[in-house]
Amino acid sequence: MNIGPFHIENPLALAPMVGVTDKFFRRLCRELGAGYVVSEMLASNPALRETRVSRRRGDFEGEPGPVVIQIAGSDPAWMADAAQFNVERGAQIIDINMGCPAKKVCNKLAGSALLSDPDQVRRILDAVVAAVDVPVTLKIRTGPNPNLKNGVAIAEMAERSGIAALAVHGRTRSDRFKGNAEYETIRAICAAVSIPVFANGDIDTPQKAREVLEFTGADGLMIGRAAQGNPWIFREIHHFLDTGKELPPPGAAEVLSVMQRHLAQLHRSYGEFQGVRVARKHIGWYLNGRAGAAAARKQLMRAENAADQFSILNTYFRKGSMHAPSKIRTVAQSPAALDTTGVDFNTRVGAGGA
Repeated sequence: MNIGPFHIENPLALAPMVGVTDKFFRRLCRELGAGYVVSEMLASNPALRETRVSRRRGDFEGEPGPVVIQIAGSDPAWMADAAQFNVERGAQIIDINMGCPAKKVCNKLAGSALLSDPDQVRRILDAVVAAVDVPVTLKIRTGPNPNLKNGVAIAEMAERSGIAALAVHGRTRSDRFKGNAEYETIRAICAAVSIPVFANGDIDTPQKAREVLEFTGADGLMIGRAAQGNPWIFREIHHFLDTGKELPPPGAAEVLSVMQRHLAQLHRSYGEFQGVRVARKHIGWYLNGRAGAAAARKQLMRAENAADQFSILNTYFRKGSMHAPSKIRTVAQSPAALDTTGVDFNTRVGAGGA
């Protein structure tokens, strides 16, 4: 896949998720098989650029390229200015968010709310593409609601405006994350445009990944919720697509090592008090469905400092309780029934989104 001058050797992408895909999680997913990652959403409002949260979310120092920064907003001039601001800070690709279904975002007529106003979509796309000399990409949903799936028309408009690549989530704005993603619209978009397309939505196993690629004809896949607590999904999908064989799940020692490193980075970046609390959701995802984890999980949710979090984790692993996840994921039997990418929006919209 090529996005402007950048060749994406491995088009398995980590979806932008507010409060989840900080630079440390992006780096971790790259190490474990993701070939393309996108920043947490940054608001285009100039007044919010220098907040502590925005500065942290806009920190991509030391990241391998291409550095992809996602911006969101409804004002074409602000969006163009935000694109220029981030390019000056080192962004190599600008991604426009028109896929977020969160009320806090849509109430500001941004995110997926824009899909109801194609004229405003066009104005924003034209303004951002004209403002910068780097590739501009776009993330959308299939439309405003199931009765108005205008994803193909928006995709064609995006291509005419000079958008370099698309990511399409297989739900409408009103669907939010309910029900199953559908891939017929993504398939139609792939057939209608010549720019690269990432298929996005409910891709949670290597088998599902292959089925979605084959059904839609997409150039790549974008994965969100399935990577929460399971960054190994990228290497598992990559291996399966290359060989047709499944990799075994990570062993206990690797899971513990990755968790310890991830938590330590969170504690350092956010400060211990906040980092311990940010780490709780990641711990919950890592341990979700794993044998014997319920008691340790409860303790970890109550831990007030970094030392206690590490101690409880070490005790859990030392007891030999860490086995493969007890829940079994099923693979849909047909492309039409195929069951993504989710976003944690429990944060202020002004500081970013996904």
